[in-house]
Amino acid sequence: MSTSKDLATAIRVLSMDAVQKAKSGHPGAPMGMADMAVPLWREILAHNPANPKWPDRDRFVLSNGHASMLLYSLLHLTGYDLSINDLRNFRQLHSKTPGHPEYGVTPGVETTTGPLGQGLANAVGMALAESILAARFNRENLDIVNHYTYTFLGDGCLMEGISHEACSLAGTLGLGKLIALYDDNEISIDGQVSGWFTEDIPSRFTAYGWHVISGVDGHDQDEVKNAILEARNETRRPSLICCKTVIGHGAPNLCGSADCHGAPLGDGEIQAARANLGWEHPAFEIPEYIYQAFDCRERGARLEEEWNSKFAEYQAAYPEQAREFLRCIAGDLPGNLDQTVSEMIKNFDQDKQPLATRKASHKIIDVLTAELPEMLGGSADLTGSNKTMRTGARPVSKKNKDGDYIYYGVREFAMGAIMNGLALHGGFIPFGGTFLVFSDYSRNSLRMGAMMGLRCIHVLTHDSIGVGEDGPTHQPIEHTASLRLIPNMSVWRPCDTVETAVAWHSALKRNDGPTCLVLSRHKLKPMQRSTTQLENIRRGGYILLDCEGTPEAIILASGSEVEPALDAAKELGAKGRRIRMVSMPSINFFMSQDINYQKEVLPREVEIRLAVEAGAGASWHQVLGCRGEAYGIERFGESAPGSILFPYFKMTSTDIAQKLLDMLQQ
Repeated sequence: MSTSKDLATAIRVLSMDAVQKAKSGHPGAPMGMADMAVPLWREILAHNPANPKWPDRDRFVLSNGHASMLLYSLLHLTGYDLSINDLRNFRQLHSKTPGHPEYGVTPGVETTTGPLGQGLANAVGMALAESILAARFNRENLDIVNHYTYTFLGDGCLMEGISHEACSLAGTLGLGKLIALYDDNEISIDGQVSGWFTEDIPSRFTAYGWHVISGVDGHDQDEVKNAILEARNETRRPSLICCKTVIGHGAPNLCGSADCHGAPLGDGEIQAARANLGWEHPAFEIPEYIYQAFDCRERGARLEEEWNSKFAEYQAAYPEQAREFLRCIAGDLPGNLDQTVSEMIKNFDQDKQPLATRKASHKIIDVLTAELPEMLGGSADLTGSNKTMRTGARPVSKKNKDGDYIYYGVREFAMGAIMNGLALHGGFIPFGGTFLVFSDYSRNSLRMGAMMGLRCIHVLTHDSIGVGEDGPTHQPIEHTASLRLIPNMSVWRPCDTVETAVAWHSALKRNDGPTCLVLSRHKLKPMQRSTTQLENIRRGGYILLDCEGTPEAIILASGSEVEPALDAAKELGAKGRRIRMVSMPSINFFMSQDINYQKEVLPREVEIRLAVEAGAGASWHQVLGCRGEAYGIERFGESAPGSILFPYFKMTSTDIAQKLLDMLQQ
């Protein structure tokens, strides 16, 4: 006969044994949080181990992801497809139990966590998704969206600034189905946090507008359970449950100290912990009665079947809404999208008025959101500048959950992570805007989205020295290049309205990673294109102007520099030089094309290539070859109008033409 103490002990020994076998890891936190996890996972959490993707399951996020063995132990014990051998392979190459939880690697892991605070912000996004979907799709007595988001977090998560950004917004929006359990063990890697972390956490969250339950004994499972049930009854505010715990609970000599935070306990301490916990079984051996007590498969199947029955009623009563719900949850695009985009591009191609690509993007958003209600926009306090709000948008608020636009406030970092959470939950294609120069604030969220392969669209405007008088603090130089360095990040820097439309279409069609749309503040001249050129924009790079015979040199450019680069090519062509001009809105998309197309655009025999961009040129090396050069700006900007700065930084057609002539004469 199992006791709740036995169940928590099973988590503790699995955690310390796996870390010891791997010779690395974090045993202390999972040992300290074991009693917090048992009542939630066994009795409260709505989940089905046989179907980790059941749409109305509760979401669980381990924000303090270094405690990954807590989650792996729970997944294994409750019946997910995670074997004891998978736990033995903790932190090993290609195992299903990596050092920190990874989305798509381990069944039941809802998001990749590790950078502290990211998971907490993801959980805010998941709870926000549940709230909006419920408002959109639920009908009287047919609440097909009705689940909670739970997250475990530690001191480190709350020290990171992203926790302030995300939790402040969560309180403002009244996300009542978000429940956070704070592992208050007062220890971080450097030791007792009292030396550097002393704020009153309950008061801090009360000020955010959260419901706070403080003073919970994190080793008393009944107290934890009652606190969770109390939090579930508070539907107007998110809840924080402050659980007082001892890190490394059960290890007699190391508990309560930083020594058990980020290193194995050691064979001697593990033996002492087994004796202290009354656990007589060897490493990785779990008695059958423990498995039986933890097994959630039958309960999970019943919960899902109850939901399936309710959804069948919903389908019968509201067939159109049911189809739309399933389409959005699956992430499928409507069948008429390609035709809509084709017509839009045709109309844009006929309009020859200069337009900033941020304004072009706004026109495109108006068209696309009419076809895709799952597009959920937002901006970090720059709505009027980023142009991310569609005409007639309904802002999300505490009183209006059925909205389609999020005012994130000045919270770029949280915006990126919340967007990741929205995408992870399912049902939405999130897009959010800020200035390109402020993408640094959300850098880690961008990286995590790329790592998880999430369809998030980042609208990054004011893309160059064209920002003008705001000066070097607001003029991005290295940012586009640095974004291109993120693996699995698609970056588009279009030169006009047509390329902007293609970039948006590409971002929507891409279901295996995020996209950055790098857009101008200043007006850009529309390009003249043939049908073939229009078709080839989607390849990321294409010949915009060609010459007779084999080119002597090739000019490549993106964004606002396409126009002067094109003029330079024409100027040199008028002087009898054979110059090809290539518009390259997306280097990474071009590099993903078949090699024959790449050779067609950039013949290997043409070694003189000049890449023109008003920023750092490091990211162009893939298309330049051994004799090519990047012509850009390798220093910070200046405060002056953009019309003054482009000549000042020698980014005019005359400067570009002279640079290419110098290369040809070398």
